Amino acid sequence: MSDGSRDFHKPVRRPAEMFDRIFAADDPAEVSRVAHSTAQALLARVRADGSGEVVDRLVSFTDAHGIDDIAELWSRSPARTLPGALWRLYLLQLMIHDDPQTAALLYERGRVQLDSADPVVAGAPTPAGPEELVELIDTILRGLFQGDFAVALDRAAAFARVQAAGATYLADDYDATEAERASTLTTRALRLSTYAADLTTCATLWRRDALT
Repeated sequence: MSDGSRDFHKPVRRPAEMFDRIFAADDPAEVSRVAHSTAQALLARVRADGSGEVVDRLVSFTDAHGIDDIAELWSRSPARTLPGALWRLYLLQLMIHDDPQTAALLYERGRVQLDSADPVVAGAPTPAGPEELVELIDTILRGLFQGDFAVALDRAAAFARVQAAGATYLADDYDATEAERASTLTTRALRLSTYAADLTTCATLWRRDALT
């Protein structure tokens, strides 16, 4: 399977184009209302649950059910909102679970090339293999529901920046010999960089009690 066909999805899920799809709705205002109310209710319920069982189900949700149900709720929300942040975190999780080998390659390349604290903030071991990255992204997602929400968003943003850097450098490597592969990696890098910026802003808004 090419990087282009599996970018941010599992083989049994809808193709990658679904992430840019605008889901049909008769009343966009109602869609927005439902997205925000479900995100807020979900977060409140899980944080009130002391057993951790609900968190376990949420972290493993996409493995069991795919991304479609979440997409219908949150994918149309503005990036810098609570449902928009949750949607992007689930997309990052799905990307890593789908192809942890490529994710590990991108992460390690980005970690070596980046001159920033992002690898430390993200919290992956050095070096980070496929299993470690799967565990890391699940831990970050778990932190949204059990720990400091803003810290989890910052970790996710740092993680996305490291991945984006790795994709950019690999794209440069392939540019002269495999133009299509280079283009796919460049597209991934841009998407990850955008997610990182959005998640960083969401973390700031959360700390101001302004992420809705």
